[in-house]
Amino acid sequence: MARRKLLCLLLALLPAAFAFAQLTLRITDIPNDTPQGDNIYVAGSFNNWDPGNSSYIMAHQSGETYELTINPSPGTLEFKFTRGSWQTVEGNANGGYRPNRTLNYTGGPQTVELQILSWEGQAAGTAAENVEVVSNDFYMPQLDRYRRVWIYLPPDYDTSAKDYPVLYMHDGQNVFDAATSFSGEWEVDESLNDLFDEGDKGIIVVAVDNGGAERLNEYSPWVNPSYGGGQGDAYVDFIVETLKPYIDENYRTLPGREATGIMGSSMGGLISLYAAIEHQDVFSKAGIFSAAFWFAGQCYTHVSNTGKQADMRFYLIAGAQEGSGGEQVTDMNAMYNTLRNAGFSADEVLATAHADGQHSEWYWAREFPAAYQWLYREQATGQSEPSEDNTAILAYPNPADSQLQVRQELLGKSLRYELQKLDGSAIRRGRLRADGIISLKGLASGAYLLVLYQNNGQERYVQRFVKR
Repeated sequence: MARRKLLCLLLALLPAAFAFAQLTLRITDIPNDTPQGDNIYVAGSFNNWDPGNSSYIMAHQSGETYELTINPSPGTLEFKFTRGSWQTVEGNANGGYRPNRTLNYTGGPQTVELQILSWEGQAAGTAAENVEVVSNDFYMPQLDRYRRVWIYLPPDYDTSAKDYPVLYMHDGQNVFDAATSFSGEWEVDESLNDLFDEGDKGIIVVAVDNGGAERLNEYSPWVNPSYGGGQGDAYVDFIVETLKPYIDENYRTLPGREATGIMGSSMGGLISLYAAIEHQDVFSKAGIFSAAFWFAGQCYTHVSNTGKQADMRFYLIAGAQEGSGGEQVTDMNAMYNTLRNAGFSADEVLATAHADGQHSEWYWAREFPAAYQWLYREQATGQSEPSEDNTAILAYPNPADSQLQVRQELLGKSLRYELQKLDGSAIRRGRLRADGIISLKGLASGAYLLVLYQNNGQERYVQRFVKR
């Protein structure tokens, strides 16, 4: 009986014991450029990611040592240190974006020693002089949040009276400045300045920072049961209903849909596709780089159910080295077919796979100029027609490595193919296989013509392509 009473007493005391369990976060080193007198805060999953909550100020002990003891629930914790706002959040060793810290808290007394390597954005920036911050805390009423918004203005913006087309981009930390980026920047400002020097007419680019812990939620209107999502419609409404009207009112823009586009990579590619399909009255072009279609398979049915409502342009790219087994390219091709089946023509959808493409900013930076020029060829470059490479998009990728894949809608027509030099001389010919694959093995690097035709001569298609 006494043993049973003791056991009951111990069980009764367990909740009280856990209630006094404490986690101590101890900072042992801070950046040398930390402003004197600034408080250091911790924001995380345990305080609703509030970057300036006075109950979570680290107590200064001595020198560069700061401490805070909290009582979170056991489990995996995510957090970051700030100086009171997301504009003063900690960065990586290079002064750029660092992912959330994670800690497995067991529930008992625990002390963790940590270092702050930098404050994001205080390293030397790489943004061009014609890039500026519209606001560090632009209010998003649809989400009741604040966000940094950047803008790129063409080199002749201050010396002309021109109005310019506009491109809206996501993950603004990574668009212009390596100092604020996660793992490199898109170099959009450098690329556009170079194109301007070569005769391009110029464009305005507006880039919205991602929300850190809210990124997955904001970049998908559909919920992934493992990762989140579900706020993408509100995020897109912010761009359409709040940000775009502000930009159009305060800058010299061409506000019509024919001069307005949207672009992003990964989850940013997913939300760009959603925005373009959902708001065909606002956008007429979308750059969709390495899109995370896997996150929400509903994106395919959304395209199918909405269908074509206006003339559009979709520029899709994916790298063969993204993921395992080429899933990224497979998903891109599936979206290409979905867009085509939804009513968009071959002139409106371009999908290109790259053998060396990786899920990385360097890849997207390299491919940005071609995407921009294809999407904005009338407004920005003065071309009224596609370039020769895009007059007929029969097969992809272009440039190609070992093979070409003929578009699905051309299969089943008993076509033959011929590979020609640019002077029209044939170097290889044959009957098109049922799977639409044309081998390029043994073909030297350079530019060629692909000719598809029927024996009766009723149909003939020509496309210029490049063999790497």
